Amino acid sequence: MPAITQELPAPNRTKPLFDSNDVTVIFVLGGPGAGKGTQCANLVRDYGFKHLSAGDLLRAEQDREGSQFGDMIKEYIRDGKIVPMEVTVQLLENAMQDAIDNEGNKRFLIDGFPRKMDQALKFEEAVCLSKFTLFFDCPEDVMQERLLNRGKTSGRSDDNAESIKKRFKTFVETSMPVVKHYEKEGKVVIVDATPTPENVYEDVKKKFAEKGIEEKA
Repeated sequence: MPAITQELPAPNRTKPLFDSNDVTVIFVLGGPGAGKGTQCANLVRDYGFKHLSAGDLLRAEQDREGSQFGDMIKEYIRDGKIVPMEVTVQLLENAMQDAIDNEGNKRFLIDGFPRKMDQALKFEEAVCLSKFTLFFDCPEDVMQERLLNRGKTSGRSDDNAESIKKRFKTFVETSMPVVKHYEKEGKVVIVDATPTPENVYEDVKKKFAEKGIEEKA
């Protein structure tokens, strides 16, 4: 859809907008149902991060009155496809700038992003270098069971068996190469997401300590 690129180009900068020595960005990846949201909530509470969910920002934008991208985002999400990166990168940048300006918060967990290699490269080129990627490793059958249970109460249109299959396939084909890329750079923290949420969080805290990230005072 060339019109999107014309209307909302990803910023074309010679260096990132935010300095990674001043602003901390941690990408949070894992298959649908791996428990990213639960663990991000814990990290917000104990470490003072601002939690930005790419999916939540897109869902909010699709429902925002007057949004020029609303219908397009709805169509992409319904089909389990990835929204053009120009839209997602710009929404994340706007949310980060807002948090820095209004809350003075410079620690960000970016959840469910980058979902493709080009998103990762564009974000780091234009917005901010990431510190590392927090990857929640979880088998497909466990994630499917969690999502179908969540679908009974979540009201989310994509928590159904057909959408779940599409989302798994998309994740494996497009997001795992991102994890592998950062792994080669020594910038991935892998956490086993199959135990209880409490045990998963203990592992996260231990690994954050190893990376020098301290809880808020």
